[in-house]
Amino acid sequence: MSNVEKKTGRERGEEWWQTDIIEMRPGVIRLRGYEIQDLIGRVSFPAMIWLMLRGELPGEEQAALLGIALGAAVDHGPQAPSIAIARMAATCGVGINSAMASAINVLGDVHGGAGEQALAFYGDIAAALDAGVTLADAVASRLDRFFAEEKSYVPGLGHRFHPVDPRAPRLIELTRDFAARGVVSGRFADIAEAVEAEVARRKGKKIPLNIDGATAVIYGELGFPPPLTRGLFVLSRSVGILAHAWEQSQQSDRNKGPLPREWLWAYTGTPVRSFPQGEDDAK
Repeated sequence: MSNVEKKTGRERGEEWWQTDIIEMRPGVIRLRGYEIQDLIGRVSFPAMIWLMLRGELPGEEQAALLGIALGAAVDHGPQAPSIAIARMAATCGVGINSAMASAINVLGDVHGGAGEQALAFYGDIAAALDAGVTLADAVASRLDRFFAEEKSYVPGLGHRFHPVDPRAPRLIELTRDFAARGVVSGRFADIAEAVEAEVARRKGKKIPLNIDGATAVIYGELGFPPPLTRGLFVLSRSVGILAHAWEQSQQSDRNKGPLPREWLWAYTGTPVRSFPQGEDDAK
């Protein structure tokens, strides 16, 4: 008889799912070892996010900086695909959860993934710094490799709508404030600004940091790995998605598409043509 067969049903059930996150039984809920009733009213939402993801409670200022990054990216209006999709879904009569899910499902590499890409980019430079390379050389080397191999937009720089993303300078300023108080090191802010400066030197014009590059700085300063940066963006943007889905659900529009009715798409297919007549049609 195998060890699996020797175990009781309860033992098998308990080991079927294993998690370090939550312990629960009737009348008891513990998150990362803390009684839920001890957390309620004492721990902010950003601190709870940190606890759930990292396993320990953050310092008060760490939680504050995380909350700043989350708050900065909540919305970018209906010109952002995720927000537009939430509103269109709401006009189809679906519930809040379906409208939000429809919007969240488009947050991928192109729309929503640049923060993860930026932090990974910064992380490569940070690794070079750890190996003793100077900041200028580390940035130049990573950009050389990027332009030779990847040939795309440098993640975290530029914005299709804003000449200067108004969120980014403020986030960097606040990161510097927290670094001055010893909450974070300021290392990722240095890296981001060095990347921005080197790209400007090579291109002959400044391409400013955007929200993705600036929030990646904060998430990097706080020690979050790049894949979690995308998840944190989803949490942040979900606030705007919820607000827009709710607002749209309170209006009378039905089946509202991406364009007004009087503005139709450009048809680029075959010109109008006659259906070929067969023998039966000719009789």
